[in-house]
This record gives sequence, C-alpha cells and structure tokens, in this order.
Amino acid sequence: MPFFYKHTIHNDAELAIWRIEESEDWFRERLILSNLEITQLENIKGHRRLEWLAVRYLTSQLLGGQSGAMLKDEFGKPHLLHLPLHISVSHSHGLAATIISKTLTGIDIQKIVPKIERIANRLLRIEEQAALQPETRMEHLHVYWGAKEALYKAHGRRELDFRLNILIESFQFDLNIGYCRGRVIKDDFDAWFDIYYQQMEDYILVYALEN
Repeated sequence: MPFFYKHTIHNDAELAIWRIEESEDWFRERLILSNLEITQLENIKGHRRLEWLAVRYLTSQLLGGQSGAMLKDEFGKPHLLHLPLHISVSHSHGLAATIISKTLTGIDIQKIVPKIERIANRLLRIEEQAALQPETRMEHLHVYWGAKEALYKAHGRRELDFRLNILIESFQFDLNIGYCRGRVIKDDFDAWFDIYYQQMEDYILVYALEN
C-alpha cells in the first residue's frame, strides 16, 4: 500500500508512515539488502521481521531509492551506513514509521491503549502528572510516552531513567496536534529537543529534533 502519511518537516528532516499490508516476500523483492542487513534480518524472528522490512523499505523511499544500508550500532540504535544522516524508527499495530534528519532525532508511534495507565508512575515526574486533565488524560499520557520514547531513541545510549533523565517542559495540550520541548540529561550529555505530536486515527505520533 502507499504511504499512510508523509511529511517534510523542513529542509533538514522528513518522516513517513507506512501501513503494513504486504507480505515479507513483497518487501524482499523490492529491496537490495547488504550482507550485513541480511545477517541482521536472519536474527529477527516472528512478526518483527515484517516490521523491520517495512521500516527498511520506508527508509529507502525517503532516501529516493538510495541504498542507505540500515544497521544497528552496539547500543541497538539504527544508523545509515555511509550517509551523514540520523534516523529513528518505530512500529505499532500494523504501522511503521521512519524519520531522517541532519540532526539528532527520535520518533515514536503508539496505538492508544488503556494499559498505559499501568506505567504512568514510571514515566512521569510529579509536575508532568499534575498537567493531565481527566477529559484528555489517555491521549495526553500517550504524548508523554511518545515524547520520552522519542528522546530515548535520539539519545541512543540506553540506561536512561524516563523520570530522572528525560524531562518534558510544561505545555498546553492540544487533542489533535501540538508542540512542546524536551531535554535529555545524562552524565556529560545535555540536549534540548523540539517535540511535535499529533493524533492520527487511534494512534499518537510523536517526533523530536535536537535544537
């Protein structure tokens, strides 16, 4: 199927979302994978193989057909071999998302699910929880979740505490589309990010770009 969503953020970044309806063979026939990528794929099991292939195909489309081999570093963060670009990927319940940028970036897409309430206390600082309003609590929680996941991916070095190391500034929540700012602080790493979010059907998309 064609793109579910595609957006050029500015001259330095572009993102796209694909609704996965194709088979593994469909993607394999349209991709030229490096030997390293084939080895990486062989180590992936179950439905995650299809998600990986969808993200890889989506990446090649954003790159205009360039090969741009997508590999993971020692921390599991994806990068594009021989290209001076940052990449982040996400997938949730049949959607695959990719963002490519000249600056540090992270993306997260999540289907809205009630189970997020179970992890709210592990995600949010006291002031972040205080900003939640009953009528939009579920969607707002998913924006926080997506924002912190996106910043976690942008940092890309694991061992971040979502409450202590990933901070989201207070913002006026918009049910449909909005903006906020976030910060990652860990050891000698300290960076601010612009964070954008929007609801798409019953999903929340969030992406972050270092400023």
